[in-house]
Amino acid sequence: MIRQLEVDGVPTLLAPTAGPMRAGLTFRVGVADETLARSGVTHLLEHLALAPLGLTDYHFNGATAPTFTSFYMQGSEQDIAGFLTAVCRNLHDLPMARLQVEKEILRTEWSGRGSIDQVPLWRHGARDHGLTSYPEFGLYALTEHDLRAWAARWFTRENAVLWIAGDRVPEGLRLTLPPGVRQPVPPVSSALPRTPAYFVHGSRMVVLDSVVRRRTAAAVFADVLERELYRSLRQEDGLSYAVDTGYDPRGDGRATLRALADALPEKQDALVGGFVDTLAKLRVGRIEQADLDATLAKRDDVLGTAEVDAARLPGQAWDLLTGQPVRGVDELRAELKAVTLADLHEVAQEVTSSALLMVPDGTRADWAGFTPAPTQSEHAVAGTAYREREGGGELRVGVEGVSFAAPEGAATVRYAECAALLAWPDGARRMIGYDGITVHIEPTLLDLHPGAIAVIDQQVPADRRVPMPARPPERVPQPYAGGGRPGATARPAPHAWWAILLMVLSGLATLGVGGFSLLLTIGMLLPDETGTDDGWLWAVVVAGWLLTVILALPIVLLRRRRR
Repeated sequence: MIRQLEVDGVPTLLAPTAGPMRAGLTFRVGVADETLARSGVTHLLEHLALAPLGLTDYHFNGATAPTFTSFYMQGSEQDIAGFLTAVCRNLHDLPMARLQVEKEILRTEWSGRGSIDQVPLWRHGARDHGLTSYPEFGLYALTEHDLRAWAARWFTRENAVLWIAGDRVPEGLRLTLPPGVRQPVPPVSSALPRTPAYFVHGSRMVVLDSVVRRRTAAAVFADVLERELYRSLRQEDGLSYAVDTGYDPRGDGRATLRALADALPEKQDALVGGFVDTLAKLRVGRIEQADLDATLAKRDDVLGTAEVDAARLPGQAWDLLTGQPVRGVDELRAELKAVTLADLHEVAQEVTSSALLMVPDGTRADWAGFTPAPTQSEHAVAGTAYREREGGGELRVGVEGVSFAAPEGAATVRYAECAALLAWPDGARRMIGYDGITVHIEPTLLDLHPGAIAVIDQQVPADRRVPMPARPPERVPQPYAGGGRPGATARPAPHAWWAILLMVLSGLATLGVGGFSLLLTIGMLLPDETGTDDGWLWAVVVAGWLLTVILALPIVLLRRRRR
């Protein structure tokens, strides 16, 4: 049974355990509460709070999720009391000497992110829950003042819940947190005009992301879906090895339901087809009673274990933070028993109607009724046009925003809807809109007026600006290196007619002189029975090879310039 009490004004949940004591302190703040231009502030605070603790003989950690941040430890009663007391002290007396080191650690951590993390960007764009798909751009500009202000607003005793798996509150535990208010979960945005939708990504997985009402039937459906995908894609068709599903409440009465499956490159078309067929089967209500019974039995077995209350503590802490009641095991069992096939059919329809599907390169899902997620803007702004030096696109700088217009479509970011403006010292700019559409501006690739960048800088609100570190000269694109529009790949610039003519003439001369030099060299290496002095011939050979190298130089230099 889970007991509710308070420790230093912080709501606390306590449940017995037969194993080692463990405890966690969870705050209602996460990545979704940030802005793109200052993203990473919560994660950085988490790292700084843990940095002075060093190494211990027990396991401890911290985690920053979309809507919560938690600190966790397993160990002795004394160590847990010392750990949580130190975390609360460090949160409001941050070790700023570690600031730059922890920023570098976070950048390294980002480099290991996987392809599934791109899904939130496509559903939500560049704000709230979509921020988890982006690098933590705020790390470049966050100051000590920013961190202290963020800690004072979010890391308070009213905005926290403590949970303890043990028979008592550890002696000596002090949660010295300032007063504050309980913060609601942030509103959830959408960058999808319609669903079901899909997008293409360069991975070998198919990923389903959907939004459903939070309820027990939806959690059960996630398990049934996994059973069905495993049976169809792995056991019957042999298409996939890894099949997995997940169900995560958001705190606003809704939950995210995900599923994924992988495949070899040559089986990805079949994987998409099999995945979609499985969803369609469940959507029309073809759900086996045996699958429901097996899932309910498995969940009921978990509720019957001795450690069930201790295992439920982190989730119950999250419920308490978001205004949900703490529920007992008997209540959960009653909800499980009430789930029917009709409930699962209803959830399946919710899943399909809200679905966002990630499919591998070279595959599509429009044949199954999924709409391509937008990769371009519907309209381009009116304004002063600046042509690409190489290519057929143009940058338009207007009073409302900026567009990059190309034959295949336009990318537009309006100043008022700019989530972040990345600014490099060499003049390059990248505008990221709330909808995730990006306009990247490289002055070296455009016939750009010197004042155009200044206009953009003035129009975008100052709190959206992100100063970026200087780039080495070789990293600054040149006109022959490629276009500047979003997603453009580097392409070699075409040679002028004189360069092509010079390469042809140089090539012919190199072949002629080089061929003559090769024949003469071979002749000189053959046995000479006449006994004549051939020293002057060797001089001719050396001169011929030297001339060959000189004649080949224009080809080498022009090709290097082209690259």
